[in-house]
Amino acid sequence: MDGADRFTGFVRRSRDAGRLVVQPRMGFGELGRMRAGLCAVRDADATTVGTVTLDSYTRCHEDGAALRALRERPADLNGFPLLAHGVPAVRALLQEVASDDFPVQIRHGTPLPLRLLRAMAEAGADATEGGPVSYCLPYGRVPLARAVAEWSAGCALLAARPVPPHVETFGGCMLGQLCPPSLLVALSVLEAVFFREHGLRGISLSYAQQVHPGQDLEALAALRRLADERLSGTSHHIVLYTFMGLFPRTGHGSRLLLADSARLAVRGGAERLVVKTPAEAHRIPTVAENVAALVHAASVAEAETAAGYVPVPDRPAPSAHRWIPTATGLYDEARTLVDAVLEPGGPVGACLVRAFARGILDVPYCLHPDNANRARATIDATGALGWSRVGAMPVTPAPGAAAAPVTAGQLTELLSFNRRRFDARAPEAPYGRAS
Repeated sequence: MDGADRFTGFVRRSRDAGRLVVQPRMGFGELGRMRAGLCAVRDADATTVGTVTLDSYTRCHEDGAALRALRERPADLNGFPLLAHGVPAVRALLQEVASDDFPVQIRHGTPLPLRLLRAMAEAGADATEGGPVSYCLPYGRVPLARAVAEWSAGCALLAARPVPPHVETFGGCMLGQLCPPSLLVALSVLEAVFFREHGLRGISLSYAQQVHPGQDLEALAALRRLADERLSGTSHHIVLYTFMGLFPRTGHGSRLLLADSARLAVRGGAERLVVKTPAEAHRIPTVAENVAALVHAASVAEAETAAGYVPVPDRPAPSAHRWIPTATGLYDEARTLVDAVLEPGGPVGACLVRAFARGILDVPYCLHPDNANRARATIDATGALGWSRVGAMPVTPAPGAAAAPVTAGQLTELLSFNRRRFDARAPEAPYGRAS
């Protein structure tokens, strides 16, 4: 594997074999239940990697609360309390379950990750994810400069390992929805460049499915191009996330949305897909529901690959049009943002802090104190995401964009856009792997 970590190596081998890697977002409090979940994902009829998602107490460094919950009500935890279990127990779990053919990623969600990254590395995790911006701005009020400093120390710690683990940016998933794709692409690339600057060489770049398949295809192409341009000397791949905003309420609507994300992954050239389940509109999904979602996504991806993953010429026009990539200059806009952030020179982390302070980067509807929150996004008449206000960012708002503030009612309509349209679509194939 040319010295690559085994997460990178597995994704590379799967890509070369023409298989999309699918992955859940899964974490349980009890050690035995976490082990059973990983084994079920490993044994699923799909090409999978494992996930251990940490609980909210651990993410917030509330060690005492995590330990009490583990002792008194472990089933109520919304993830895996890594520090409460202790490194030896987690190391034993990973040694038992993980392998070259089933690497495991630990996902955490904290802006101050040093302690957790150290514990993950000591436990032998194959991969983790996050970033100094994407795990800071949406998750609290930790100053961005402090998050950058701790992420710098954490990346240096990982890079010093004999074989550094794989690290995935979360920048392409900022707030889950209503963030125009050019900014998602730029943030994902900037966090990846930050990782490379700190010595990491196995990197993946995230992008979250949005509201328009053609625009998402254009965004994935832009992300791939910018990654290839900016990440020389690394082994990198693209990871797509099934839509992270308000999920459809109906089972058929959520299955249609999941299927569309698998089609998007294949047609957009992503090597890995992080899935969601129909249950997530209502509660934390079970192991069986996670596995069913993985198998369904893998089945759709296989069908797309077998069909050559191009729009069928005689397909009805509205359906075919959905899968034609847009050509809106998204790559140029994302590149302009990246260049504007890095233009002053110096460490990437300092450039990020400076860019947010000046409003060169501005995440719509993000209330973090270090975000200008002057930019606004909307869904246009074609169903694509665009800028209605850009603040100080070097981008252009959509022609005819409304200058009036978005009302609470309008924001609710925007947030529920995918929920409403997928619930309204007619069901397609049955859920699960096709025979």
